[in-house]
Amino acid sequence: MLALVGSGEYLPDMEGVDRFLLAGLGDNPKVVCLPTAAGTEGPQRIAYWSDMGSNYFKSLGVNARALPVITRKDAQDPALGAQVGEADFVYLSGGRPDYLLAVLKDSLVWQAIQDVLARGGILAGCSAGAMILGEKIPGFPGWRRAFNLLDGAVIMPHFDEIPAWMVRVVHHWIGRRERLVGVPGYTALVANGKTCWVVGKSNVTLWDRDGKRSFTPGESLAW
Repeated sequence: MLALVGSGEYLPDMEGVDRFLLAGLGDNPKVVCLPTAAGTEGPQRIAYWSDMGSNYFKSLGVNARALPVITRKDAQDPALGAQVGEADFVYLSGGRPDYLLAVLKDSLVWQAIQDVLARGGILAGCSAGAMILGEKIPGFPGWRRAFNLLDGAVIMPHFDEIPAWMVRVVHHWIGRRERLVGVPGYTALVANGKTCWVVGKSNVTLWDRDGKRSFTPGESLAW
């Protein structure tokens, strides 16, 4: 199961979304928070996201910790990979999507995350963490291929903060083949196989060959 979050990770307004996700994991799930996307922001910000994530999930009554997967070397560390692989729920917080993708791609930690998914666990990504789970992310001079766990999707987080003209530009830029997914704050598009549904406070926007549509919290869509 994937959870693509627009913004607001580890804040009280996300509690409903995260309790919904945790409810499907049974008793005593293990949560691992990865502050990787903030890896270029310095030790204080990394510590901020690490502490915020682990303390937030502990406040929900679950076993949680943050792991220092900050650099490419960390992502290739067998010990860190093993610890990620023991989790039931992996959370990728926000920051730079290009950095996050470069650190995780073809790494032991990414393989461990795929193992978590394969045995029925959850991968949640917020902002940058959500973007890398789609087909591609913005790069220079063009687009950069991402993990494509939600096939053909281009994820636009912070959707409630983005001007309409910019959304139109991005939609034109990505072309007709991909599906633009706009996810606002305190909201997640949750995907399980070919079925997605909206969880949280606001609507999720899907813009594809069938036009631009809005899906309300609780509503499902076939991917």
